[in-house]
Amino acid sequence: MATIPWSTPSTATTTDPSATATPAAATAGTPDPSAGTPVVMASRFEITSRRHTVSMLRHALRVRRALLTTPGALGVSLVARPIRGEYWTLSGWTDRPALDGFVRSAEHRAAMRELGPTMAHSTFVFWTHDAAAQPPTWTEARARVDAERSGPKPAPEPTA
Repeated sequence: MATIPWSTPSTATTTDPSATATPAAATAGTPDPSAGTPVVMASRFEITSRRHTVSMLRHALRVRRALLTTPGALGVSLVARPIRGEYWTLSGWTDRPALDGFVRSAEHRAAMRELGPTMAHSTFVFWTHDAAAQPPTWTEARARVDAERSGPKPAPEPTA
Protein backbone atom coordinates (compact mmCIF):
# COMPACT_ATOMS: atom_id res chain seq x y z
CA MET A 1 0.00 0.00 0.00
CA ALA A 2 1.42 3.38 -1.02
CA THR A 3 0.35 6.44 0.94
CA ILE A 4 1.01 10.06 0.18
CA PRO A 5 0.69 11.65 3.63
CA TRP A 6 -1.42 14.68 4.46
CA SER A 7 -0.06 17.64 2.52
CA THR A 8 -1.17 21.22 2.86
CA PRO A 9 -0.84 23.85 0.17
CA SER A 10 1.99 25.54 2.08
CA THR A 11 3.97 22.32 2.68
CA ALA A 12 3.43 21.04 -0.85
CA THR A 13 5.37 23.89 -2.41
CA THR A 14 8.32 23.34 -0.10
CA THR A 15 8.40 19.55 0.16
CA ASP A 16 6.81 18.35 -3.06
CA PRO A 17 8.82 19.09 -6.18
CA SER A 18 5.85 18.09 -8.38
CA ALA A 19 3.64 20.80 -6.87
CA THR A 20 4.28 24.21 -8.33
CA ALA A 21 3.29 27.45 -6.68
CA THR A 22 0.74 29.57 -8.49
CA PRO A 23 -1.03 32.79 -7.56
CA ALA A 24 -3.99 30.68 -6.36
CA ALA A 25 -1.63 28.84 -4.00
CA ALA A 26 -1.22 32.02 -2.00
CA THR A 27 -4.76 31.66 -0.64
CA ALA A 28 -5.04 27.87 -0.72
CA GLY A 29 -4.86 26.39 2.75
CA THR A 30 -5.66 29.66 4.47
CA PRO A 31 -9.00 29.51 6.28
CA ASP A 32 -11.29 32.39 5.35
CA PRO A 33 -13.05 33.73 8.45
CA SER A 34 -16.09 34.61 6.33
CA ALA A 35 -16.27 31.08 4.85
CA GLY A 36 -18.76 28.46 5.96
CA THR A 37 -18.14 25.29 7.92
CA PRO A 38 -14.91 23.40 7.19
CA VAL A 39 -15.58 20.07 5.48
CA VAL A 40 -13.69 16.86 4.82
CA MET A 41 -14.32 14.47 1.96
CA ALA A 42 -13.11 10.88 1.79
CA SER A 43 -13.52 8.69 -1.26
CA ARG A 44 -12.82 5.12 -2.23
CA PHE A 45 -12.56 3.98 -5.82
CA GLU A 46 -12.34 0.47 -7.17
CA ILE A 47 -11.35 0.06 -10.81
CA THR A 48 -12.74 -2.64 -13.09
CA SER A 49 -9.32 -3.95 -14.14
CA ARG A 50 -5.71 -3.48 -13.11
CA ARG A 51 -4.98 -2.42 -16.69
CA HIS A 52 -6.37 1.01 -15.65
CA THR A 53 -3.79 1.39 -12.86
CA VAL A 54 -1.38 3.68 -14.71
CA SER A 55 -4.16 6.01 -15.82
CA MET A 56 -5.62 6.10 -12.31
CA LEU A 57 -2.27 6.93 -10.71
CA ARG A 58 -1.46 9.57 -13.33
CA HIS A 59 -4.78 11.33 -12.84
CA ALA A 60 -4.60 11.03 -9.04
CA LEU A 61 -1.27 12.85 -8.97
CA ARG A 62 -2.47 15.53 -11.40
CA VAL A 63 -5.63 16.12 -9.39
CA ARG A 64 -3.62 16.26 -6.16
CA ARG A 65 -1.26 18.84 -7.63
CA ALA A 66 -4.22 20.95 -8.82
CA LEU A 67 -5.99 20.62 -5.46
CA LEU A 68 -2.95 21.97 -3.62
CA THR A 69 -3.16 25.22 -5.60
CA THR A 70 -6.92 25.65 -5.23
CA PRO A 71 -8.33 28.41 -3.01
CA GLY A 72 -10.16 26.83 -0.09
CA ALA A 73 -8.11 23.61 -0.06
CA LEU A 74 -6.72 22.78 3.38
CA GLY A 75 -4.94 19.53 2.57
CA VAL A 76 -5.01 16.14 0.88
CA SER A 77 -3.75 12.57 1.32
CA LEU A 78 -3.92 9.62 -1.07
CA VAL A 79 -3.72 5.86 -0.63
CA ALA A 80 -3.13 3.50 -3.56
CA ARG A 81 -3.53 -0.26 -3.44
CA PRO A 82 -2.93 -1.03 -7.11
CA ILE A 83 -2.86 -4.82 -6.73
CA ARG A 84 -6.37 -4.63 -5.26
CA GLY A 85 -7.41 -1.96 -7.77
CA GLU A 86 -8.38 0.26 -4.84
CA TYR A 87 -7.67 3.97 -4.38
CA TRP A 88 -8.60 6.36 -1.56
CA THR A 89 -8.59 10.14 -1.23
CA LEU A 90 -8.93 12.35 1.83
CA SER A 91 -9.19 16.12 1.47
CA GLY A 92 -10.05 19.08 3.67
CA TRP A 93 -11.76 22.30 2.57
CA THR A 94 -12.63 25.65 4.10
CA ASP A 95 -16.26 25.01 3.14
CA ARG A 96 -18.47 22.98 0.81
CA PRO A 97 -18.53 25.63 -1.98
CA ALA A 98 -14.71 25.45 -2.19
CA LEU A 99 -14.90 21.65 -2.57
CA ASP A 100 -17.70 21.90 -5.14
CA GLY A 101 -15.71 24.49 -7.10
CA PHE A 102 -12.73 22.15 -7.28
CA VAL A 103 -14.93 19.29 -8.50
CA ARG A 104 -15.86 21.53 -11.45
CA SER A 105 -12.20 22.41 -12.22
CA ALA A 106 -10.71 21.42 -15.57
CA GLU A 107 -8.21 18.93 -14.08
CA HIS A 108 -10.83 17.18 -11.96
CA ARG A 109 -13.38 17.07 -14.80
CA ALA A 110 -10.75 15.53 -17.12
CA ALA A 111 -10.02 12.82 -14.55
CA MET A 112 -13.73 12.07 -14.06
CA ARG A 113 -14.30 11.93 -17.80
CA GLU A 114 -11.46 9.48 -18.44
CA LEU A 115 -11.73 7.38 -15.28
CA GLY A 116 -15.51 7.24 -14.88
CA PRO A 117 -15.96 4.29 -17.26
CA THR A 118 -13.16 2.37 -15.48
CA MET A 119 -14.85 2.47 -12.05
CA ALA A 120 -16.39 -0.67 -10.63
CA HIS A 121 -17.45 1.07 -7.40
CA SER A 122 -17.00 4.46 -5.80
CA THR A 123 -17.97 5.77 -2.38
CA PHE A 124 -17.92 9.36 -1.13
CA VAL A 125 -18.46 10.63 2.41
CA PHE A 126 -18.48 14.18 3.75
CA TRP A 127 -18.33 15.50 7.30
CA THR A 128 -17.58 18.72 9.10
CA HIS A 129 -14.09 18.93 10.52
CA ASP A 130 -11.58 21.76 10.78
CA ALA A 131 -8.73 20.23 8.79
CA ALA A 132 -6.72 23.44 9.20
CA ALA A 133 -6.67 22.95 12.97
CA GLN A 134 -6.24 19.18 12.97
CA PRO A 135 -5.86 17.00 9.85
CA PRO A 136 -8.44 14.22 9.54
CA THR A 137 -7.20 10.69 10.11
CA TRP A 138 -7.29 7.71 7.79
CA THR A 139 -8.78 5.68 10.65
CA GLU A 140 -11.82 7.96 10.75
CA ALA A 141 -12.05 8.19 6.96
CA ARG A 142 -11.98 4.41 6.50
CA ALA A 143 -14.59 3.92 9.22
CA ARG A 144 -16.91 6.46 7.58
CA VAL A 145 -16.44 5.02 4.09
CA ASP A 146 -16.95 1.46 5.37
CA ALA A 147 -20.12 2.54 7.18
CA GLU A 148 -21.43 4.16 4.00
CA ARG A 149 -20.62 1.07 1.94
CA SER A 150 -22.32 -1.31 4.39
CA GLY A 151 -25.27 0.95 5.20
CA PRO A 152 -28.85 0.31 4.15
CA LYS A 153 -29.47 0.47 0.42
CA PRO A 154 -32.57 2.14 -0.99
CA ALA A 155 -35.42 -0.16 -1.92
CA PRO A 156 -35.75 -0.85 -5.64
CA GLU A 157 -38.46 0.99 -7.52
CA PRO A 158 -41.62 -1.06 -7.94
CA THR A 159 -42.25 -2.34 -11.44
CA ALA A 160 -45.59 -2.00 -13.11
